[in-house]
Amino acid sequence: MIENVYQHFRKDEIPFIDMVMDWVREVEDQYTPVLTNFLDPRQYYILETIIGKSSEIKLHSFGGYESSERNRAFICPAYFEPKQEDFNIRLYEVKYPAKFATMSHGKILGTLLSTGMKREYFGDIISDGERWQFFIDDSIENYVVSQIDKIGRVAVRLEERRYTDMIVPKDSWTIVHDTVSSMRIDVLVSSVFKISRQRAKQMIESGHIKVNWTEMQRPDFVLDLLDIVSVRGFGRFQIQEIEGKSKKDKWKLELGVLFK
Repeated sequence: MIENVYQHFRKDEIPFIDMVMDWVREVEDQYTPVLTNFLDPRQYYILETIIGKSSEIKLHSFGGYESSERNRAFICPAYFEPKQEDFNIRLYEVKYPAKFATMSHGKILGTLLSTGMKREYFGDIISDGERWQFFIDDSIENYVVSQIDKIGRVAVRLEERRYTDMIVPKDSWTIVHDTVSSMRIDVLVSSVFKISRQRAKQMIESGHIKVNWTEMQRPDFVLDLLDIVSVRGFGRFQIQEIEGKSKKDKWKLELGVLFK
């Protein structure tokens, strides 16, 4: 059965699939819920696919707001209905002198990770153009807040916020339909951002590109459904639908694109 599951996904996703299997067994054997760390859309898709239409187990997700990208999953027996507080997520705002300094997603994320905590402890980082907020696993909030008083050279203060004080994120995906010869990352980056394949390859090999928030240096890496690709200086895109092949044997895709 496990081999059948593996064949639907990439080899690099096998450790995560094994983790999902352990979660499922824990819920089935002990009848207790499992709360995951924050998952990216691709990971959540894998989790959803494996649990499938099981009548014994239910899957719930929450990332802090309705259209969140990164979500914690709550895997539980079918009779259990989690509340919002069961997801153990806190919202924080980065207070900084906005008249004299600017913030960015990359600067904030880099500072959060510099505390030694892994990416999966943090949810989305959101902004309305001036204010910045982020979601965090409540088990590490006190430690992270105690560690951070600067982002770059800018003095900051991290303040907890209620969900009613959440800003409305400014970012929204532009939907783009594209047809490409291959699902390789260098082909997609070249096509989406209208740059040469050679330049796309150089950017990947130089560490300027991430897949699902992890640096990717292989130009031949094959992308799949719901992968998110961040390209430094250009923006990011997500493969939202794989619509099949054209008559000329090219992939027809629906992409969400955030242009920088």
